[in-house]
Amino acid sequence: MVRTVRVVGLGGSLRAASTSRTALQVALDSASASGADAKPIWIRDLDLPLYSAEHAPPQAALRFADAVYDCDALIWSTPTYHGSVSGSFKNALDWLILLGDRDPAYLSNKPIGLITTAGGVQGLQAVNTMEFIARSLRGWSVPLVMPVSQSWQSFDPDGNLKDEAVAAQLRKLGAEVVRAARQFQAEGTCDYADGTPVHPSDRTPG
Repeated sequence: MVRTVRVVGLGGSLRAASTSRTALQVALDSASASGADAKPIWIRDLDLPLYSAEHAPPQAALRFADAVYDCDALIWSTPTYHGSVSGSFKNALDWLILLGDRDPAYLSNKPIGLITTAGGVQGLQAVNTMEFIARSLRGWSVPLVMPVSQSWQSFDPDGNLKDEAVAAQLRKLGAEVVRAARQFQAEGTCDYADGTPVHPSDRTPG
């Protein structure tokens, strides 16, 4: 019997009314609609200290690492700060060094959907940063990425999404993460993990 796909969404903003948080929730709702057990982890609720190898990891970091390791796929969403990911998001990912001694280590064979929101036009730079991090953690970034540039045009002042075209792309991303996770379950790989070319239209939404 095929097990239900478990998707964890990691929201990398410390703001309560965050555009990246809203974007992540839309993608997670789509993952749920695709049959997955999709749950968010909001970094602002984790209260993680800055990563240091000199001290024993706190319980919050251990619980976070376990939750990430136990899932089948992830969706990452972060605001774009100075052309990169938020510091709180990067700090949370630094704590995933706790997964280095697992078998398999880190995020092996987990597809990861990537979302960024930016007030300017540099959202893709933060996506590229996340892609490098995903690769270093042995995960597979989903070729369909979602950088929402000039987010003030797509979200209202309270952080609510008002652009249906952006919402449709986020839903597509959530569904693709579930599809890839199911393929990993069934075949031990997925289309883009085994080197199959991906059509340019599936790389970055227009």
